[in-house]
Amino acid sequence: MSRYYYDLHIHSCLSPCADNDMTPANIAGTATLAGIQIMALTDHNSVRNCPAFFKACKRYGVIPVAGMELTTAEDIHVVCLFEELEQAMAFGEEVDSRRIRIPNRVDIFGDQRIMDDGDNIIGLEEFMLPNATEISVEEAPSIVKKYGGVCYPAHIDRQANGIISVLGTFPESPPFSCAELHDKEKIPPHLEKYPVLKDKTIVISSDAHYLWDIRDADASFELDDEPYSSALVRRRLIEKLKGV
Repeated sequence: MSRYYYDLHIHSCLSPCADNDMTPANIAGTATLAGIQIMALTDHNSVRNCPAFFKACKRYGVIPVAGMELTTAEDIHVVCLFEELEQAMAFGEEVDSRRIRIPNRVDIFGDQRIMDDGDNIIGLEEFMLPNATEISVEEAPSIVKKYGGVCYPAHIDRQANGIISVLGTFPESPPFSCAELHDKEKIPPHLEKYPVLKDKTIVISSDAHYLWDIRDADASFELDDEPYSSALVRRRLIEKLKGV
């Protein structure tokens, strides 16, 4: 067993609300400087910068996780993570087919940049990414499971797009195995107020939109990594989040 410091909620320049300096290579390099060993890229309703992110992480020695911050039909943010890049890309295609397509106002929201591993722009997403999809919060876990992944409500301690602020509580159903908080100091009051959280894995992540949002290594998991490979560590992480 080894301790791995993680951040499982990071936005790249594909998310319009993220800074254009949030390129795959810049994120991976900053993770190294921060002492983070496992990092997930979770852009809004898209995984298209994950291939470049995987290549950049390999150069910097960071274990990458392909993910997405899904916006449900109820406007709830849900982190979706996958063991394999190919699984994430297939999930991304399904989400893409169920997006509500509203043209992006670049002058208001900024570019939605698709990058290669050399941090070159290879495309722009023309339709707004963060808006709600047609996928409900009840439906999300089964769709993610179909692609071998795990999902859980994002930043439940925040007002904007948090499941508690939208629904008024943390629901019993669907039975999420995890919940994410942005602020670890809020864990005790949330466990007290919402007893359903006591049997769930609590994930603490930055939801970084700027390079300076990426925190120094703090949150960690103990994972069985023998015989070591980055693929094994990623598998053990997903298993832990699933509660396997």
